[in-house]
Amino acid sequence: MRIGFAVPQFGVHADPDLIGEVSGTLETMGYDSLWAGDRILRPLSPSDRYLGGDGVMPPEYATSFDPLSALTIAALNTRRVRLGTSTLNALWHPPVLLARSLTSLDLLSHGRLDVGIGLGWLRDEYAAAGVPWAARGARLEETLDLMEAVWTSEVVEHRGPLWTVPPSHVDLKPFQRPRPPILLAGFTPAALERVGRRADGWLGVAMPLPYLKALWGMVSRAAEEAGRDPSGLRLVMRVNAEITARPAGKDRAPHVGTVEQVSEYILAAREMGADEVFVDVQTTTSSRARLLEIAEDFAGRLGAAR
Repeated sequence: MRIGFAVPQFGVHADPDLIGEVSGTLETMGYDSLWAGDRILRPLSPSDRYLGGDGVMPPEYATSFDPLSALTIAALNTRRVRLGTSTLNALWHPPVLLARSLTSLDLLSHGRLDVGIGLGWLRDEYAAAGVPWAARGARLEETLDLMEAVWTSEVVEHRGPLWTVPPSHVDLKPFQRPRPPILLAGFTPAALERVGRRADGWLGVAMPLPYLKALWGMVSRAAEEAGRDPSGLRLVMRVNAEITARPAGKDRAPHVGTVEQVSEYILAAREMGADEVFVDVQTTTSSRARLLEIAEDFAGRLGAAR
């Protein structure tokens, strides 16, 4: 199992100097991957409830460092760790421009990029980005088609419902061939079917393991129905955790608990089949020193699991 940690980018951690310093330190600790999320704003009266905790969007999301910029800083301060987005809201960007940005980051990092894409959950952010909320699945399908063409075609041409690209040379290609791995998020049947049909893996989140296993089974069945080998897909899981000094009730772990409790969940997820798990504590700790202390504790406890 690969073990990752979230790059600092939200709240008090949204500091480019800190991002570089912490990224290098996390690599030295032995982490396998660093991950960045994607938020635009924190509405005063949100259109939708936050999907975690008590349904209130963490205040730290009001200060959000751009994920691709954060990973660029991380790339320049590391040599070995992979760099991933979990998740990048791809629909807020024109596909051709997003493909160019991701290609540039893959080249800059010498092929260490994992492109994790989600559809988000907050309609306010779509309105702010000027992107329709409706028909997100169809928009994502065409986005993936067009980025694939930019990454892999000698002559790029696309004619779809949303975008048209005349026959063109787009010769800047990713370091990884034919393209960086694509991981897709989502929990609906349509989202899980899409993962199995066309992605390289699924971006899950911490949840009761029987439920996680059932959703992963849906991905595997979709892959088989599409004529693909399910064993070639990766299960990557995000754990947003509030680390406590004393053990929390079993019903609260892994979202709330000690490093030992969260680590026990991660190891159980490994036994269930998770290929990679990464921890994010940015919204539950405002101390930079404490963030690194937690990261070091996890690295020590989970090092043998890699």
